[in-house]
Amino acid sequence: QVQLVESGGGLVQPGGSLRLSCAASGSIFSMNTMGWYRQAPGKERDLVATITSGGSTTYADSVKGRFTISRDNAKNTAYLQMNSLKPEDTASYYCNLVQVARRDGVWRSENYWGQGTQVTVSS
Repeated sequence: QVQLVESGGGLVQPGGSLRLSCAASGSIFSMNTMGWYRQAPGKERDLVATITSGGSTTYADSVKGRFTISRDNAKNTAYLQMNSLKPEDTASYYCNLVQVARRDGVWRSENYWGQGTQVTVSS
């Protein structure tokens, strides 16, 4: 019942910057957490950053000080500003939304994923 569409990936040189966007649509409840995860070939999907609807953020240690997550609640859109990119940041980046929703009179946790956008850091 929720769709996530990522954009903004691409090829960038080491030290460069990219800004990812994630637009959410559908049956979205006001209290939710949006986040970014990444997965490199042959590796597990790892947390990059999350942000609650109230603006609280968390970051993976590997991106602290370089990446900034933000959101526009009116647009149901989350952003990931990535600066000082390194080759090890190369991965597919996935948007995530977690919410507690009331459907048919029952509250339950829902977890949604976007299809991903590729970020390649290379000279």
